[in-house]
Amino acid sequence: MHWLLRIEKLAVGIVLGAILWKMQPELWLVVAVLIAPDLSMAGYLWGPRAGAWFYNAAHSYIGPAGLGTMACLGGWDTGCAVAALWALHIVADRALEYGLKHMSGFRDTHLGRIGRD
Repeated sequence: MHWLLRIEKLAVGIVLGAILWKMQPELWLVVAVLIAPDLSMAGYLWGPRAGAWFYNAAHSYIGPAGLGTMACLGGWDTGCAVAALWALHIVADRALEYGLKHMSGFRDTHLGRIGRD
């Protein structure tokens, strides 16, 4: 099962990469959007509950799916690129086994515990 999930993440990453290759977003947008979701970790300054909420909001596929649907149907190319880049950030995190966070702490994810004990 583990290998199937890794291949699935690779497949999604390749599709998103192909979309972005075709769209050719500007480099500043690529860098900004690939970094932006990790700014949500600042939510942990207000404790593990707030941190988990902010992190999960920025690292769930719901946001890029909604933005991508509205942007692409509305003909907003920049919005489509932002959605694809955002989803690419998420799939990269999942490939590195950084999952959605539990409210018990940053290291407790839906994929298991991360980091060294």
